[in-house]
Amino acid sequence: MKQDIFRGENPVKIVAIGAGNRTNKYLEYARIHPDRLQLVGVVEVNTNRMQHIAEEFGLDRSHCFCDYDDFFAHSFPADAVLIATPEDIHYDPCIKAIDAGYHVLLEKPIAQNLAECNDIAEHAKRKGVLVCVCHVLRYHPYFLKIKEVVDSGKLGKIISINHIASVGLDRTMHGFVRGLWRKEKLTNPMLIAKCCHDVDLLLWLTKTACRRLSSFGSLRWFRSENAPEGSSERCFNCSIETECPYSAVDLYYNRRSWISNFDIPVGKTLDDVLMEELRHGVYGRCVFHCDNDVVDHQVLSMEMADEVTINLSMDIFTNDDYRETHIKLTHGEIDGNEKHLRVRKFRSNEEQVFDFSDISNKPFHAGADLNLVDHFVKALSNKEYELQTSIENSVESHRICYEAERSRLTGKIIELNSSDQIHKK
Repeated sequence: MKQDIFRGENPVKIVAIGAGNRTNKYLEYARIHPDRLQLVGVVEVNTNRMQHIAEEFGLDRSHCFCDYDDFFAHSFPADAVLIATPEDIHYDPCIKAIDAGYHVLLEKPIAQNLAECNDIAEHAKRKGVLVCVCHVLRYHPYFLKIKEVVDSGKLGKIISINHIASVGLDRTMHGFVRGLWRKEKLTNPMLIAKCCHDVDLLLWLTKTACRRLSSFGSLRWFRSENAPEGSSERCFNCSIETECPYSAVDLYYNRRSWISNFDIPVGKTLDDVLMEELRHGVYGRCVFHCDNDVVDHQVLSMEMADEVTINLSMDIFTNDDYRETHIKLTHGEIDGNEKHLRVRKFRSNEEQVFDFSDISNKPFHAGADLNLVDHFVKALSNKEYELQTSIENSVESHRICYEAERSRLTGKIIELNSSDQIHKK
């Protein structure tokens, strides 16, 4: 480690590698609690983003880097690094950060294959540093309440769980058809890119290992042969754009949705940037004429070691953008949709409803992003503090997602060897 930070007397000093949307969300904690977390450096290839962060946090130019290898070449006075780069650039900077003795706050997914995930976990153990994976669902008030009810034992033991991850059409068109997550080679299979959070949540609730699994799914709709008659390769000049539910013009220009990642250069306006993107950029393409290859629907079924069964459905053809969970237990059931959580007991018909609607649309995942960073800071300040989403606990969700992809491609039921599992609890 760079220094002994377990006394908790001074703020944890952190360097951000990547200065995009997720980094800005996590750094809100440093804005609110500068006495606990201090940004002391930034690594970012986009000069506009780097300058914005540097100016906001008062960083000296010598603490700003365009390349993470340049950063690691220095003996930099920091305790930890936040890695929120594109998914194909997680593994290398994470290994280098660990080898340099930094603790790591690592955006999910961990890496691009299971071997890399395990390698990060083993490196961290050897070097004695903490790697916290950003599985924010464990820090969300709604899911914490589910965990509290399950762990209380008042509803008995879990028998089965049905869980739906409604990704939402807008999010899918932006990220998984036109955008950064559209190709497995560039990032990851859809299930791990979007739903490793969900698998981690399910493991957290059941506290047991997965014994076997199967998965089905495909890229059924967003393919060139499904393009409507009369459509064009770009939405901007398409004759049926005004009728199309997948219109980029409607999504970005009319509704101004999913535009936070569009950088606005000096001298340009948002309208300038959007029009240029619609005319010439990847985000202006027709969804039927992109180079995407990730699935647009997928199901995962798991049988756990204690015979609990779990079904996870990843759905995108919906306007919803939330998760629905229904847990059947021996003495009752729990169901909810992130806005309302209902707990019912058998025999007595006792029913309790928890209302989360007032926080469901609040920023920072209803405060979960900030809670996650708070836990990370506390874990660095107190050796006795247990980190929920440590690398050891997080690898297993990734293993299941990678095995689910193998099952999807082969059509086989995958038997999992429990001796290979790193997941603890």
